[in-house]
Amino acid sequence: MAQTDLSTGPAENRLSPPGGQHPAARQVRLRTLIWIRWIAIAGQLAALLTVQFVLGWDLPIDAALGAVGASVLINVVMTFRRPARGRLGELEVAVYLAFDIAQLAVLLYLTGGLGNPFSLLFLGPVTASATILSRQSTAILAVFVILAASVLSFHHLPLPWEAPGLQLPPVYLGGLWTALVVGTLFLAGFVSSVAAEVRAMSDALAAIQLALAREQELSAVGALSAAAAHELGSPLATIAVTAKELARDVPADSPYWEDIRILREEVDRCRDILAGLGRAPETWEPGDPMATAMFSDLVAAAAERHRRDGIAIDILAAAVDDSPEPLVRRSPELLHGLGNVIQNAVQFGQRAVSIEVSWDESEARVEVRDDGPGFSPGILDRIGEPYISMRGDGHMGLGIFIAQSLLERTGAMLRFANARDAGRVSGAEVVIRWRRAALEVGEGKG
Repeated sequence: MAQTDLSTGPAENRLSPPGGQHPAARQVRLRTLIWIRWIAIAGQLAALLTVQFVLGWDLPIDAALGAVGASVLINVVMTFRRPARGRLGELEVAVYLAFDIAQLAVLLYLTGGLGNPFSLLFLGPVTASATILSRQSTAILAVFVILAASVLSFHHLPLPWEAPGLQLPPVYLGGLWTALVVGTLFLAGFVSSVAAEVRAMSDALAAIQLALAREQELSAVGALSAAAAHELGSPLATIAVTAKELARDVPADSPYWEDIRILREEVDRCRDILAGLGRAPETWEPGDPMATAMFSDLVAAAAERHRRDGIAIDILAAAVDDSPEPLVRRSPELLHGLGNVIQNAVQFGQRAVSIEVSWDESEARVEVRDDGPGFSPGILDRIGEPYISMRGDGHMGLGIFIAQSLLERTGAMLRFANARDAGRVSGAEVVIRWRRAALEVGEGKG
């Protein structure tokens, strides 16, 4: 299925469940972290210079400025790094925040340890992590903060207080350590839980908005289809009458007889397609033998109308276990959705299209593969969107969009990919899966 005409993407990716975090959900804009660090650097420099030159306290200023300089260097390097889309993954952000904790620990070691009022800033990286990163990353950073605070409780350079100086009692320092540990754990747990709920609601809202947008797109296409079907009715009837008169007037041994016969067959096929589009599934009578079909027979029926010379359509149906074959409803959604996928494979296939139909006690599956050039990379990421076509020959790029929308209404999940042989693209494949309970309407055959 060559696949410049196709316009849908993996269905699982398009409507991810709110609970499942997509990898992109943990990405953070690099620019945001850089600006936050510049603000922190400005604050650290202001505090160090004020104490050294305004208060006149003798600090190990060279070492302290060296720690600040390391932060400046990291920020400059990250400014020019410019990763893809300007975003960092979770691991990179966690390392970034761990560096901030280490750099602050060095500054506190040089300026009084936990007795320094700015030791409260240890809570900053943990809060940021709880907001944007996973709980695992936040837990690791929280442990890092607690270890740093514990070391600073016993090992640090004293602040150069004015005479006679200030010596904080051990009980007070222990209280500071306890407050810092409790605050770290509380913020890590509380903020992480709140952020997770906010992300879940945001994901759910995005999924609902996407579903509504797709329904609106499908409704618009459906309205166009209904209008087109209505407008096509009259000229199709005229063609049918003309073809019938030609068949009556042209002798059977005429060289045009075969063309007239094909013309009448194609007109009848168009009528059947329009009639099927206009017939709702609920209009089938429960006892109508045409209302249901075995799963493999329905797939074969969807493929039959798209057979053409030069392209072999091979259908293989088999059970994965000992489960009977599902009996399914012959709904227009299934027939036309499967038909569009198969038609696309036939259009882009070189010699053959293979259709594998399988089922087990919990799932039914259809895999359509062709031996064409495969999906182009630019289209593969956008499959599922309407009006995406690169064929440039008047195609609107609606075939796979309509197919996916119709099949998803039946409970299907679709995956689009390129088949590979020895590392090279050997065609396109579409995998369609249903939960058997959602698809089956009765007992199948063994």
